[in-house]
Amino acid sequence: MDKKKVIIVGGGFGGVNACKALAKDPTLEIEIIDRRNYHLFQPLLYQVAMAGLNPADIAVPIRGLFKKNKNVNVTLAEVRDIDLDGKRIQYDDQWHQFDYLILACGVKHFYFGNNDWENFAPGLKNIEQATEIRRRILTAFELAEKSEKENADNYLNFVIVGGGPTGVELAGALGEMSFKTLKYDYKKANLNNTRIILVEAGERILSSFPESLSAKASLYLESLGVEVRTKTMASELNEEGLDLNGENFACKTIIWAAGVKPSGLTNKVSTSKDKQGRLIVQKDLSIEGHPEVFVIGDQSSFIGKSGAPLPGVAQVALQQGHSAGKNIIADLRSKPRKEFIYKDKGNMATVGRSKAIIHAGPLKLSGLIAWLIWAFVHVAFLARFKNRVFVFLHWTWSYFSFGRGARLIVHKSWRFYSGKAVSYKNKSDD
Repeated sequence: MDKKKVIIVGGGFGGVNACKALAKDPTLEIEIIDRRNYHLFQPLLYQVAMAGLNPADIAVPIRGLFKKNKNVNVTLAEVRDIDLDGKRIQYDDQWHQFDYLILACGVKHFYFGNNDWENFAPGLKNIEQATEIRRRILTAFELAEKSEKENADNYLNFVIVGGGPTGVELAGALGEMSFKTLKYDYKKANLNNTRIILVEAGERILSSFPESLSAKASLYLESLGVEVRTKTMASELNEEGLDLNGENFACKTIIWAAGVKPSGLTNKVSTSKDKQGRLIVQKDLSIEGHPEVFVIGDQSSFIGKSGAPLPGVAQVALQQGHSAGKNIIADLRSKPRKEFIYKDKGNMATVGRSKAIIHAGPLKLSGLIAWLIWAFVHVAFLARFKNRVFVFLHWTWSYFSFGRGARLIVHKSWRFYSGKAVSYKNKSDD
């Protein structure tokens, strides 16, 4: 019997979990495509940006996850186009046929039409962005150390735009780094003058949490030296700073943790979309008119029990990936597909050492107990045992020492001359 070809685009939580569900069926030929060769544990990406973990601690090669599955092939490529009627996708300038397609491409940052802001305020969705944020922050401290006192403060001003979980976790970690980890490393710059501002346009930070936990998180941030500004709009971003509700604030380092939009590949699919541009899916996670095409994770818009689209969090992608895989297998067995039912296991966010909040149904936790649960859950869900051990040891050491083990300033260019990056083609420098 001819094998059915399943193509999965995206090696994130949704794509990997879908592949795991499908790989058990030997009658399937599965191809998982991603433009990076690794699966990234995004919830801990902020710790790479804040010099707490190394990139390899939270990433694992996709090939390594499926090396024992003979019916799974991994392709390093970027999908450029989709032809739904012809059941084919395009990458590496060639078209490739499929019987089933699972789109799990995720989202990217959205600057509300001001794309040039990305140059001054990188977002945090991949390792390249995380190491760039780390480079900018650590470089700011170095420049403050050798600057005249009147100019040093500009380097010690930091603004994080967006009061969701990513923004809150970045702000808390930066506060700990500035006022505890690095406090005695710099002899000339007075790190007590560091200002960290978390900007949120809404009424409060962490709006997906109950108001009491949101307020608790604000208190935690303030105890770490972070200024929380709600009902504040950030605009006019440039290399010298930005405007906060019309007030100019001098700042050399800005981090973007606000708006997001679906992957550009979403525009290649002609079907209904929601206000955020995500593809609206049916109850079985397929798109209207194409039961062989599934969209999962942040790229999809699925209406939950509350009547609102499901949030773009890891547990949604994990569950949808498993469900999409099972529905494909149900087709092969001539069994009816099952409607996707999301099981909300709660939300959690960490603010700093011993400080976290958890909301799961009627349960509301904060403080050390919440932080321990947060740490256990995140370690448990890492892809490999080795990563779990390394991250656990890193956190244990950091808990007692406030140490940070990955304080490396890594530049994008790989060739340097007199401390300045030079282009690859500049042979005269040799």
